[in-house]
Amino acid sequence: MSFYRHLLLLRSLRAAPDRCRPLLFGALSAPSRPFAFSSAEEAAAERRRRKRRLRIEPPLHALRRDPNAPRPPRDPNAPRLPDSTSSLVGPRLNLHNRVQSLIRAGDLDSASSTARHAVFSSVRPTVFTCNAVTASMLRAGRLDDVVALFAFFFNQSNIVPNVVSYNILINAHCNAGRVDVALDVYRHILDNAPFSPSYVTYRHLTKGLVDADRIQEAIDLLREMLNRGHGADSIVYNTLMAGFIDRGNMEKALELFDELRERCLVYDGVVHSTLMEAYFKRGMDKEAMESYQSLLDRQFKMTPVTCNTLMETLLKHDKLAEANKMFENMLENHSPPSFTAINTDTYNLMVNQRFKEGKILEAIEVFHRQPKKPCIMDVSCFNNIIGKLCENGLLSEAEKLFGEMPEKSVNPDATTYRFLVDACFREGRPDDALEYFKKTIESSGGSPGFRVDVGFYNMMFEGLVKAGRTNQALEIFGKMWERGLKPNRTSYEVLVTALCKEGNLDGGRELLEQMLRSQINASPEFTAFVFDTFGNAGRSQEIEGLFAGNSGNFASQTEHVAVMN
Repeated sequence: MSFYRHLLLLRSLRAAPDRCRPLLFGALSAPSRPFAFSSAEEAAAERRRRKRRLRIEPPLHALRRDPNAPRPPRDPNAPRLPDSTSSLVGPRLNLHNRVQSLIRAGDLDSASSTARHAVFSSVRPTVFTCNAVTASMLRAGRLDDVVALFAFFFNQSNIVPNVVSYNILINAHCNAGRVDVALDVYRHILDNAPFSPSYVTYRHLTKGLVDADRIQEAIDLLREMLNRGHGADSIVYNTLMAGFIDRGNMEKALELFDELRERCLVYDGVVHSTLMEAYFKRGMDKEAMESYQSLLDRQFKMTPVTCNTLMETLLKHDKLAEANKMFENMLENHSPPSFTAINTDTYNLMVNQRFKEGKILEAIEVFHRQPKKPCIMDVSCFNNIIGKLCENGLLSEAEKLFGEMPEKSVNPDATTYRFLVDACFREGRPDDALEYFKKTIESSGGSPGFRVDVGFYNMMFEGLVKAGRTNQALEIFGKMWERGLKPNRTSYEVLVTALCKEGNLDGGRELLEQMLRSQINASPEFTAFVFDTFGNAGRSQEIEGLFAGNSGNFASQTEHVAVMN
């Protein structure tokens, strides 16, 4: 309030009668805008402050309650509910992150062991940690382990499963061909779980029934899904349509497609890809492209997964102009965070197509094309094009892209280095291969998800041996044990063969003894080579003694040698 307004109010206060003075004093002392905010942001900040206060401060009835009073007993008939995301905090979150790190590193057995041991500790795993372990086993195709872990976590250890837990179990049973068991799990959810099946549940069951050639039961399940109030899921419809198409019933597939369009104003365009593939197989290219155009006419905002599926179908049937046009539209429509129209799989599709056409320079240009708001590249996208360049003898171009990875905040992984090391050996650059290998080892030491396997080491042994650098191969072999890696049969056979050919029979015998002591069986060809080499040097008794010491396979090895001789 300005100085002149204060002055006017004071004058009016002197002139006003006594009964009016309290009102004037109130007007003078009160703020001019007691309940207003200067901006919408200020009002929003005040709302957030009040919400935080309500969350932090306990209600009055909780303050009045005696803290020493016993809690009311829990209703034993009330269903137990799964963990909510609020339970994934503190030590339980640390456990979850540790398990996830092991899964990303590919060490599924350690991840499973960590989660199982935590069940008996004070920091029990949440349902989200259990789901992460079982889902990793499902992705690895270890279906029996999925079933065993589900029984351990949720039946024996008294952890309450959620719908994701059941969906993983159902998917495992369907993939193993046990559809009836999967249906029993579904009925168990309906009868006992405090939640309903999700649309993902119906996706797994429908696919399992179709794969088991029980398509009528899959149709019945679709009707049950709709009757239970679920929306028309386009992936469920697509699975059924593909099933009828594979069985030559195009009319039923089109009937389901029309039903989907009636029930959904917006649906996944993958169903059009299924129809297009069916038309293309029948030589009906015109109908296939009409189906594709009918999808474009609806002007859906399609996700990258949908667009990639359509693009893959177009490229498969040499509709290059339409695929290129879709790629241009995806670049144009990409405007994150409001809408993501393109992803790295899109780039992989287009790059692979350019390599297929022999247009390698265009493939590099496509890889570097970016929408107005750049698409974030990942290591798999770089690996795809680097691997293709190395296969085509363009190591220098691959190295240029390798140099761009830090600029794009992308860290190389073991696959990246593997491509470069292999290409360096093929081009006669063993020194550069060694440098890349050293970088691989340095990177693997600083990242829990970076895993160098025995196959990478074997590639190094073979490359160095061919380059006449057996001693360097033996140095790397000696350091394998320090990093917790055990050599396999290929590791020993490559190095023992190299030592024997160089005349270092003592070194070869020492490694062979170590191999047999580790209970690693030698291949028949390698065994024959060793017997011939040491026999020609008059030392066959030493080899016979080594194999005799490993009595489990001495008879089979000598039998193979006799047959080959």
